[in-house]
Amino acid sequence: MASDGQGQTRVSLFRRILDFKIEDLFSSKRAPGPPRTVYVNENLPADYVDHKGKVKPAHVYPANQVITYKYTLITFLPRNLLEQFRRVANIFFLALAILQFFHKFATVSPAVAILPLIIVLTFSALKDGYEDFLRHQSDKRTNNSKTLVLGSGWKNPNATRPKSRNFFLKLISRRSIHPPVLPPTPKDIEADADVPREDSPADWDVTAWEDVRVGDFVKIRDNEPIPADVLICATSEEENVAFIETKNLDGETNLKSRHAVAGLSHLNTAADCMNALNSFSIKLDRPDVNMYRLNGAVTIGDDVLPVDLSMTLLRGTVLRNTQWVIGVVMYTGLDTKIVMNSGDAPSKRSKVERQMDPQVLINLVLLFLMAVACAIGDSVLEHQYEPRGAPWLYEDNQSDDNPSINGLITWAFAFLTFQTIVPISLYITIEVVRSFQAAFIFFDKEIWYAKLDQPTLAKSWNLSDDLGQIEYIFSDKTGTLTQNLMVFRQCSVGGKAYTGEVEETASSQAAVKEAGSSTASTDIPPSDAVIHFKDDNLFADLDAAVAADPNSENAGHARALNGFFKVLGLCHTVLTGQDPTTGAMQYKSQSPDESALVQAAADVGFVFLGRDRDYLSLRTPFSPEVERYQLLNILEFNSARKRMSVVVKQLDGEDERLFLLTKGADNVIFERLKAGGDELKAATEAHLSDFANNGLRTLTLAYKVIPEDEYAAWSERYHEATVAMEDREEKIEAVSDELERDLRLLGATAIEDKLQDGVPEAIADLKRAGIKIWVATGDKLETAIAIGKSTNLITPDSNIIIIRGGNDRGRTIHQQLLFAIEKYFPEMEIAPVSRPRVSGEGETFYPLERVETGISSIVGTENGDRPGGFVLVVDGTALTHAFDGEENKALLLRLATMCEGVICCRVSPLQKALIVRLVKDGLGSMTLAIGDGANDVSMIQAAHVGVGISGEEGLQAVNASDYAIGQFRFLKKLLLVHGHWSYARNGVMILNFFYKNIVPTGVLFWFQIYSGWSATYVFAYVYILFWNSLWTVLPVGAIGAFDRFLDGHVLMAVPELYRFGREGTWFNLRSFAVYMIDGVYQSVILFFFIKYAYEAPTTRKDGYDTYINEMSTTMALSAVLVANMYTGLTATAWTFWLFFALFFCMAVVWGFTAIYSIIAPGYASTVLYGNDHYVLQSALFWFSMVLTFLLAFTPRYLFKAWKFGYFPNDIDIVRWIAEKEPHRDLRHDIYVKGRGLSAMRRSRPASYASRRTSRTGSISTLEPPRMSDVRSASQMDMATGMVSRDRGFDFAIEENGVAMRRMQSNLSERRTSNRNLAVPSDGARKGKLSLKRGLKSLTRKRLLSHESGTGS
Repeated sequence: MASDGQGQTRVSLFRRILDFKIEDLFSSKRAPGPPRTVYVNENLPADYVDHKGKVKPAHVYPANQVITYKYTLITFLPRNLLEQFRRVANIFFLALAILQFFHKFATVSPAVAILPLIIVLTFSALKDGYEDFLRHQSDKRTNNSKTLVLGSGWKNPNATRPKSRNFFLKLISRRSIHPPVLPPTPKDIEADADVPREDSPADWDVTAWEDVRVGDFVKIRDNEPIPADVLICATSEEENVAFIETKNLDGETNLKSRHAVAGLSHLNTAADCMNALNSFSIKLDRPDVNMYRLNGAVTIGDDVLPVDLSMTLLRGTVLRNTQWVIGVVMYTGLDTKIVMNSGDAPSKRSKVERQMDPQVLINLVLLFLMAVACAIGDSVLEHQYEPRGAPWLYEDNQSDDNPSINGLITWAFAFLTFQTIVPISLYITIEVVRSFQAAFIFFDKEIWYAKLDQPTLAKSWNLSDDLGQIEYIFSDKTGTLTQNLMVFRQCSVGGKAYTGEVEETASSQAAVKEAGSSTASTDIPPSDAVIHFKDDNLFADLDAAVAADPNSENAGHARALNGFFKVLGLCHTVLTGQDPTTGAMQYKSQSPDESALVQAAADVGFVFLGRDRDYLSLRTPFSPEVERYQLLNILEFNSARKRMSVVVKQLDGEDERLFLLTKGADNVIFERLKAGGDELKAATEAHLSDFANNGLRTLTLAYKVIPEDEYAAWSERYHEATVAMEDREEKIEAVSDELERDLRLLGATAIEDKLQDGVPEAIADLKRAGIKIWVATGDKLETAIAIGKSTNLITPDSNIIIIRGGNDRGRTIHQQLLFAIEKYFPEMEIAPVSRPRVSGEGETFYPLERVETGISSIVGTENGDRPGGFVLVVDGTALTHAFDGEENKALLLRLATMCEGVICCRVSPLQKALIVRLVKDGLGSMTLAIGDGANDVSMIQAAHVGVGISGEEGLQAVNASDYAIGQFRFLKKLLLVHGHWSYARNGVMILNFFYKNIVPTGVLFWFQIYSGWSATYVFAYVYILFWNSLWTVLPVGAIGAFDRFLDGHVLMAVPELYRFGREGTWFNLRSFAVYMIDGVYQSVILFFFIKYAYEAPTTRKDGYDTYINEMSTTMALSAVLVANMYTGLTATAWTFWLFFALFFCMAVVWGFTAIYSIIAPGYASTVLYGNDHYVLQSALFWFSMVLTFLLAFTPRYLFKAWKFGYFPNDIDIVRWIAEKEPHRDLRHDIYVKGRGLSAMRRSRPASYASRRTSRTGSISTLEPPRMSDVRSASQMDMATGMVSRDRGFDFAIEENGVAMRRMQSNLSERRTSNRNLAVPSDGARKGKLSLKRGLKSLTRKRLLSHESGTGS
């Protein structure tokens, strides 16, 4: 037992070592503090302070600074050195430098020996420091954002830690930082602004965010971001309601409503907040990462009032449609929920750099073995020849001379002799090359966002090659893929589709630009920035409907048009406003969908003029006067009902009937329709499928006329349900469902969640490149699926697998995952522990119950067999359960990797990071995360490469990112071109570096055979000294910076070529071994051929013996020639810079040799004097140069020619085509014609004939794009086992929000005061919606007077 415990301890220790991260040593994060009590206008209790009168540390709260930078003045040196000494080579170079500080081993001055390492470390440190300096600037900009804080001498008793101060921040000039400037405070900003209070000094001070403290009173104004987690005291709106935009937290575009604490609503002025009589305390839980939970209580005297999330404004949200809010700060800085869901800035290393470590280790092992060989050989020879008095063993007669010890000394000397096998200049060359690559990205105008004049920025230069190896992309939705702008695109009315067109005016483009900015509202923009719906056919039909005769054949369609747009104009919770500048109508809503629908109705003439409590006003083209309706009931939308209904009564007319107006999901509406009208249903279903296939969000509209006696009875039941003490929600739903029956279908709408420019094309090409794309969003399931379709992540022939939680009566998450794998991927073997339970009859046991979930059971035999593959949709609740255990986590990962794409909805920021880590750690795949908001920071930091989109939702994502781009579409060129180029260039450059250093090392080693294994140099030391700095460095650097295996436009046209990067073609152990073998082979040629050539009696004209440096100089010059020309041979394009580098290096080494050879020993100590006469004039020298060059090159050249001629890969083929036919449109030929490249190369075996997954193989196997199926993709809900066809339903609105509860409360009060409706005795008033009586549709009374009683 004891041994088992020790074993577990060792395993635990080993895991801790493996999991160790340098950033953990310098993390600014701390464990959340204890529960807190915030005191306002009262002193801290005695137990909060110690005996010295200082506040105890547990009650000192963090400053409101946000820090994304890595370094401070104190931590820069130790942290940066630790990061750099993660490189094995740097440790080796440091050891060699220390060794040369001992006189016995010094080959050069110790200062000179350590200088190259210092240069490398300094250059890298300066680069890292500059990158972090930019983060400091961004943090400074964020922390210096301004807000209003109660000042003028008011004292906040709560203690706060001092702000972080460091040298970097002082370097940043305040003039270079442009924090948001608060606009002048309007006169009516406070409730009592019109009442002068000269006796009160109370006022609001403009304060930087970083100076906001726990317990401060703050005032936030419309469209301002929230600086900290704040408790609402009072707002400018009636009933103290405020609206916030939470897309920065959860990705949802609809506004959320919040309300003030009832007992604090009187704190609506600065004077009231400062009044000492208004004292209270706020008791709160400890800081928590859960974005959807907050518990607390406000104590005012003896009264205790509950506090929850509905009374708070979280940092990262933006105030909308609310003039002002006054609140008290509860949590700041590191304790705010948004910061707790993010992480510290990680120290990232590129995959190439990590792969280099084992290669460096291999070289170090070779170095060790060579040193051991020299040590053994030297020791054995000394033991053998010392007794014989060998003349070359001078000083062997000294008392301290010991052959065994000499072997150890030779071993140490050998490390210095062969040290070039690990090139120190490689790292500084990589840094320089990556700087060039970052500059190329910066100056690329094709990925320069012209609208904001924003270039693509490489904020972490050391990750450029990672861009060429990405296997998984994790993307946010809101602001990243979409513009946060809902546009009414199409509709189907009475079985006729109106495809419409959007007026793309300058004002509409301004709306698009402003829609995603951090200062723009998500509601309908001002009238001069609204995107309008227009359809000439619809306008013509409306004109015809207005003039239609009731008995004409167009009367039915006229009624449908009238009813359709009246439902749009009346069935909503939109509020109206007026532009103070233009006076035009503005629509404000929590739901961007509702705003778009109401605006579309207004565009065609059905203008909603506003609501006065329970009364709605609507102007229509069918009536010369404004129509008024009384709002009686709102049957609100929620995710289970999937519909919204209102009961209205038309006023000011002869026919004051009651109408139920409904909009919702197609399947929910269709199953509640009145029997009949099959032709209309079929036409509408077909249109819905077309809308959904185009990625549009659909709603189905219907209505019903309610007899007054029926409504009176129903209203009684509804009122009883609303006041029920038990099962209130279930009773309300049951009573609502009674009324929402026998509906009459009007049509359907199609709204576009407007995408960023080029998103569908970019995603399609990234998928063709074999990259799997996962979307992680806080939106609900329907929204996520709709965006998946519009972005091409879900194709029309895809099969959707839904894994979701929250259904206690359905399958568990484990069973859903297991069932999905067994049903759709039976070839996957499941571990026995993962198998489901089996009943006594041998039947698989899944506790299944067909519960109503809003998904209709339209089961088709083709489910799971569509050719488009599978897309997995998982919600946040399911992910919570899946991450609970390792078994569930493994099942989720296996299922996800078998699907073409994954969409995660309703996820928190922390879950986004967990999803990335699941793939990153579970598969070891290269990951990239892209987002634009604070909720994406943790995901961006968790991925290998983080990309932030700048200029949309603030700078939080950009500050934490490695690359900053202006639009998602730029990601395509960043990966397919710059990433692929960088990876290929860096990979070939590094391999050439290892190769060119094995050549002289090999020559030196072979010389030891003939030098008594003494670890001496064969070359003059100067050739070794400058080997990596002058003779051979520029050609490999030119490859790293300027090599181009294909032009950028070709890589963009044929994304499948990216697989060479994904598969690690350009840099791997196999290629490393090939280059090393080449180097060893060439060193053999160089040494042995030249050595035996120079063993001739003499090579001189005077007949004297050949001096060793004549032979070694020939070896050195030949080695430089071979190494440089081999580098040129491995390049794929002889650019000007490569040609210049080769010419320059050759000229320098030859010029140096010529000049150095004529320097007489009297001027300087040299072993090359006379070589200009004895070497350069020797025929053997020139013969050796030519012959060694040819012999060294022949194997590589023959292999390259054979491979290109007989076994070309796709890059070889495309390069040939691009060279011979530069104007050929490869994209058109390969994908439009569907030919691939199979016609351009020899046939392949049948196994290459098909492509089953998105991981593209050879271009020769590419199939033309599939034609869209007219049917919608099938989707299966694993929680219930139901299969349905998705028709694009989606509708975003806050469920059970504060604003909706306020409206329901007003309606309830009216019902309580007047619950008895007069029931008319005239039975003739019962009937269907007519041209006259229905919605007072056509109002031409003299034509309609005989129509009472007719139906629609």
